[in-house]
Amino acid sequence: MYIKKIEPHNQGGLLDEVEGVIQGHRDGHGYLVRDDGEPDIYLPPNEMRAVLHRDRVKARIVRHDRRGRAEGRVVEIVERPAQPIIGRLLHESGVWLVAPEDKRYGQDVLIPKGATGLAKTGQVVVVELTEPPSLYGQPVGRVKEVLGEIDDPGMEIEIAVRKYGVPHEFSEACIAQARSLPDKVRAQDRKHRVDLTDVPLVTIDGEDARDFDDAVYCEPAKVGRAKGWRLLVAIADVSHYVETGSAIDVDAYDRATSVYFPRRVIPMLPEKLSNGLCSLNPEVERLCMVCDMLVTASGEVHAYQFYPAVMWSHARLTYTEVAAVLANTRGPEATRRKDLLPHLLHLHDVYRALLKARATRGAVDFETTETQIVCDENGRIEQIVPRVRNDAHRLIEEAMLAANVCSADFIQQAGHPGLFRVHEGPTPEKSELLRAYLKAMGVGLTITEDPKPGEFQRIAEATKERPDAQQIHTMLLRSMQQAIYTPINSGHFGLAFEAYTHFTSPIRRYPDLLVHRVIKAILGGERYQLPALPTPGEAHEKLARRLAARVAAPTHKPRKTAAPPTREVQAWEAAGLHCSANERRADEASRDVEAWLKCKYMRDHLGEEYAGVVTAATSFGIFVTLDAMYVEGLVHITELGGEYFKFDEARQELRGERTGIRYAIGTRLRVQVSRVDLDGRKIDFRLVREGDDPVARAVREKTGASRDEGKPSKVSDRRAAKKAAQKTPHSPLVAAKAAARKEAAKKAATKTKGRKPRR
Repeated sequence: MYIKKIEPHNQGGLLDEVEGVIQGHRDGHGYLVRDDGEPDIYLPPNEMRAVLHRDRVKARIVRHDRRGRAEGRVVEIVERPAQPIIGRLLHESGVWLVAPEDKRYGQDVLIPKGATGLAKTGQVVVVELTEPPSLYGQPVGRVKEVLGEIDDPGMEIEIAVRKYGVPHEFSEACIAQARSLPDKVRAQDRKHRVDLTDVPLVTIDGEDARDFDDAVYCEPAKVGRAKGWRLLVAIADVSHYVETGSAIDVDAYDRATSVYFPRRVIPMLPEKLSNGLCSLNPEVERLCMVCDMLVTASGEVHAYQFYPAVMWSHARLTYTEVAAVLANTRGPEATRRKDLLPHLLHLHDVYRALLKARATRGAVDFETTETQIVCDENGRIEQIVPRVRNDAHRLIEEAMLAANVCSADFIQQAGHPGLFRVHEGPTPEKSELLRAYLKAMGVGLTITEDPKPGEFQRIAEATKERPDAQQIHTMLLRSMQQAIYTPINSGHFGLAFEAYTHFTSPIRRYPDLLVHRVIKAILGGERYQLPALPTPGEAHEKLARRLAARVAAPTHKPRKTAAPPTREVQAWEAAGLHCSANERRADEASRDVEAWLKCKYMRDHLGEEYAGVVTAATSFGIFVTLDAMYVEGLVHITELGGEYFKFDEARQELRGERTGIRYAIGTRLRVQVSRVDLDGRKIDFRLVREGDDPVARAVREKTGASRDEGKPSKVSDRRAAKKAAQKTPHSPLVAAKAAARKEAAKKAATKTKGRKPRR
């Protein structure tokens, strides 16, 4: 890489110290992820010797390359988080060491002879550092915990929860408090609640669901003089049992969300609550918070109210079962549920009305394929299957959306602080990239400078019949930002709501639990006070920085005329940041486990060929997802044939400069599984060519040659090449080089005359 040094007289302030967090790379170098949000600073391997992945450091920019990318030098280690390192214990040349499972650490950890504990060679262990790395020495540690053998069932989950710092053990105080809770609803719990036990509320979830947050009921109702429905969404009243600041609450806040893995869940709440006392299990009394809505024929919520209630779930239904009932009201499923059939049909009617309102609103609705990993008893993948969304899924989704919108409106009208679920529109940079892409692809529609959700939906609708629809919809989706939790409401772009929050899953999401507490406080004429949480400028600044390193801070800024945020709002901002960061943490841990399982699965299929589709194009290759297995892998650019490929950012494709051959999102290919890297969670594919190189095939097609003419022999190829070379006039430079070679050969022959051969 070409490096330009910065001379002292031309520093321009670039030698100032910059603080940030180290992000290691498996190849030995690293990057400083800056706190100020500026582009990362490259750290060469020699700068990574004395630091570790995730260390907080100060660095100084010392030079830039020709593209303007900064290279830095570490000048100070500010903070070294006390995080364990997970890896395999090895014994090499009489030395014990642990090779980190996360290759971003870059260095093996030396283990003194007496610090291996009960661990055996090859086992997966958790290491606690006793000496940090230095310029001339490796880090030293001791074995803190033995997880087991690398092929033990569930090992990938044990590694992931520690690798990403997911809390997976409840505190003793939390467990003790959970034990003290009752097993069922008591008489005193029913006080000041509406009795809904005779209302046929039902839960509708997946076949493998264990915790039931929500139940629904619908009946026809008059809205003014017009036709409408009364829709009840009953949500488990977790806040009744989990009091602010209690031991259970402290653990729940620390987790912020349940984490879902194949065959295992790390719950936010102890099992007695998540699967028992709070779960809306069938045919038992349960406490709930109800969002009671009147919905018009056009799908608008005409009026709503919230109240605490006690309910009795009349059935535990599945999406598959309800979809079958709605598809055939005289079928066996409908006969088995004949008592509930009228209510299910009313739910379907209100769903269709809500769907109309969604279309009118212009909410973005992309149909994406979600997959489910089916494992055997040993935790190994048996198959990967698509999750099919039916009307029952969409019915529940629309009912939950309506309740969430009412919750946000209720909090906003009361002027009470709370956490909103905010999804901002695309950034100006992403908008510009999308406009260029749509123009390059010949799409007749585009987005404005200040895009609205309806613009995205119109493009999706207009292009859904095109052969490259998947490619266009993927680019629309990628142009959007991630949703976050924040007390500063700026609406939900994707759903086209002016205000939106999460109310419907308090068993598995902490923000929903906070929303329940706020709603209860408003109903009681009180003001909910958050427990002591980190606020900027106080002793918890380190935690705020650590969370900020995981997820970007909210970009929506209050008007300049607005007063500075109060300490109360700052506390809510910290809570939103914490919940957003831990939501990302849970997603990363889940993806890591799925990637591990897919890699282990594909190791058994090395050398096999599959059809697939390009799902992403980059400057270094294309990512292909297999049709049969829904597994993604990389076809490196060097595997695409004897051609120079250039990445077209506007069209998001690789294009061969000589032949014009293109690889873009949606291109169908046939690939062979060539390599699986379990440590790196990477799968490599090789392009399978139908008989010969695709570039050569493209050349023939470009010159008009037919594939059916057959291939010439190697001899005829050589003859043709020689004949063509004789006819092709050489340039002066080529002729000069040929003459020089001829003259050098003559001189060499003269020197060797008269010499005797060596013995």
